[in-house]
Amino acid sequence: MIKVGINGYGTIGKRVAEAVQLQDDMEIVGVVKTKPTYEIKGALDAGFPVFASTKSKIAFFEEKGVTISGITEDLVNLADIIIDCTPGKLGVNNMEMYKQSGTKAIWQGGEKHAPIGVSFNALTNYSSSINQDYVRVVSCNTTGLSRTLYPILSKYNIDNVQAVMVRRSGDPKDSDRGPINSIEPVLTVPSHHGPDVQTVIADLNIQTMAVKVPTTIMHVHCIIAELDREPDVEEIISLWEATPRVNLLEGFLRNKDLKIRNLPGTAEIMELARDSSYTRGDLNQIAVWKDGIHGLDNKLYYYQAIHQESDVIPENIDAIRAMFNLESDNLKSIDKTNKALGIN
Repeated sequence: MIKVGINGYGTIGKRVAEAVQLQDDMEIVGVVKTKPTYEIKGALDAGFPVFASTKSKIAFFEEKGVTISGITEDLVNLADIIIDCTPGKLGVNNMEMYKQSGTKAIWQGGEKHAPIGVSFNALTNYSSSINQDYVRVVSCNTTGLSRTLYPILSKYNIDNVQAVMVRRSGDPKDSDRGPINSIEPVLTVPSHHGPDVQTVIADLNIQTMAVKVPTTIMHVHCIIAELDREPDVEEIISLWEATPRVNLLEGFLRNKDLKIRNLPGTAEIMELARDSSYTRGDLNQIAVWKDGIHGLDNKLYYYQAIHQESDVIPENIDAIRAMFNLESDNLKSIDKTNKALGIN
């Protein structure tokens, strides 16, 4: 049983902790919080030992009636692996602490690839993380792009990919984020998403742009993939139907007389996730609009939606399994994780 510690119990950290507890080969031994905000209730209700980030914070927790099991270093020494879910670009600063304790660690996509050296996606490069000490699970957008582009490579050569990320401005709980009444383009081209995909799908020729819009629900990707021959849309659909963690959904229901709105946008997709009784109403899968898949000459056009709070959660579980070589076959690990999390 692998002992897992969570450093940072926020949007991703709390979801990873809950996912770990559903596995039969790993367990949570503690979570780190910097302050006793409302999110700590979830940890206490789940029975997770709570660790303060530093000694100076202990009194703050105790004033609020929270029993503290130690500080970050104590959890690092206790755990076999730390899932670092601290804010992006800060978590990598913890690497020396993990090294000194001989504790493996996983970071999230907010960190850069170079300092960590290994980036992870369960479908595309699982084997690269087997027995590794330090791994980075790529971002929600990179995870989404990788899950749908990689299967195409089994039938086609991809000459080039161009994609636009229509990004949410913040998670639903982030009331201090924006924009509220604006659309903000990322003026650096390519955006970081394309180079990030190349850390898990080597040699893929991809360019990306991004724009931030005032919504909190999901990201949407508009993708044009240039292939080595004209795409067979039905073949592409079959590939994605056989791909784990990719769900094909119909935007509209059609017959000869009617065109009925079904899942035309992100709001309806997330409502479906709630109706499907997924944990927290999350959607770990990538949603691809089936009726938005088109082929023109050698180009494949499609749209997909990414639930930024949850699509990387099963990836963290599979990364743990790879790093301890609990399972050498990526598809077996994916299947085990999916069954435990109820991912269809």
